[in-house]
Amino acid sequence: MKRNEENKLLNQTEALRKVQAWQAAGEKVVFSNGCFDILHAGHASYLAAAKKFGDRLIIGLNSDASVRRLKGPNRPICCEADRALLLSALQMVDAVTLFDEDTPEQLITTLMPDVLVKGADWAIEQIAGARAVLEGGGEVLTVPLVEGRSTSTIIDTILQLYRQSALPGETP
Repeated sequence: MKRNEENKLLNQTEALRKVQAWQAAGEKVVFSNGCFDILHAGHASYLAAAKKFGDRLIIGLNSDASVRRLKGPNRPICCEADRALLLSALQMVDAVTLFDEDTPEQLITTLMPDVLVKGADWAIEQIAGARAVLEGGGEVLTVPLVEGRSTSTIIDTILQLYRQSALPGETP
């Protein structure tokens, strides 16, 4: 994974060191995760809300292979390097680390953030890593999603627009 100038793109060992340093300095570390394919306003709103729960926000980003297993062979639209770079460019994000598993449970258990955040479409008991964070004295919180803002909606809109604009006899 290519590093950016602020060194926000970290491997898991570097992420653990960073989280431990932040916590040792008395900072509250928030963790969230996802595919973040086709970064959009819903993602930005969600991450801004998550950051408000602490001092530092670290993102566990699904690798391309992980996204394909979860979302199907046509995803991700954007490769992991691009998704990581876009996330790291966001002001509210302090670090990004990739994981290749289907869930970030092992990554969360390793990093042990103070706060674990997911979208409100997840029940607390279904959130990967929730039990470990709660047992470690941390919090598990959810934030509302922005209605009508999702990668699937964007993909559907693009497909619909291109189908409508195709000339008779052409395939989009």
